[in-house]
Amino acid sequence: MISVCIASYNGEKFIGQQLNSILSQIGPGDEVVITDDDSGDQTELVVQDFKDSRIRFFANSGRLGHVKNFERALNLSRGELIFLSDQDDVWAEGRVQKMIDNMRQHGNALLLASNFDLIDEKGREIGLFRKLGAVRNHRWLQVFDIFVGRAPYYGCTFLIDRRLLKYCLPVPNWIESHDIWMALVASLRGSVANMQESTLLHRLHDNNITVTKRRSLWKILKSRIEFLLALLIRLNQILKSE
Repeated sequence: MISVCIASYNGEKFIGQQLNSILSQIGPGDEVVITDDDSGDQTELVVQDFKDSRIRFFANSGRLGHVKNFERALNLSRGELIFLSDQDDVWAEGRVQKMIDNMRQHGNALLLASNFDLIDEKGREIGLFRKLGAVRNHRWLQVFDIFVGRAPYYGCTFLIDRRLLKYCLPVPNWIESHDIWMALVASLRGSVANMQESTLLHRLHDNNITVTKRRSLWKILKSRIEFLLALLIRLNQILKSE
């Protein structure tokens, strides 16, 4: 079974197009899990209009924030293979099968990520993102590359094996990025694979500029220290449980 997890928030403008690109690629026994973070628009009505039994919609009673909202979607998912999805992107045709085939070629992979193309608010192609290179041949080098920004991981490109949830959930409360956290945990276990090609169109608009927006050096350093501490704590927990 395949699960697609979407953490939505005020996504009425683009979520319909994204769902169309997803539902056409998954089977009748698969699911799309949408956890909506107390949207103030018509996101829920747009989703309900699909009248597709594969869609499972859950409305949060209050704001969780994007990290905990994605965590809720992951906890509610039932598939052995799980795609993470943004609400405003468009999946490339054949993406699902191509990524599943690629993950199977890496038998020990718990997480597969890819590059992507960029589109604007109107769906016009505006660039390419090809910064995700090959996985390093040693797990600590791979972890280091993520910390220093040489290996950029975006959750919207992820296909994960359900077994990864055992190690990466719950996400520590102070972590600001679920995707970097998941990539770090999977890398620490030596279980990451990267696809060099693009598998989706990632939309940039006024409310989503994470690819181009740069933060101060202090904020980046503070974030990385928090990730490192959380990773060491989680590593200790994993070793004790095995």
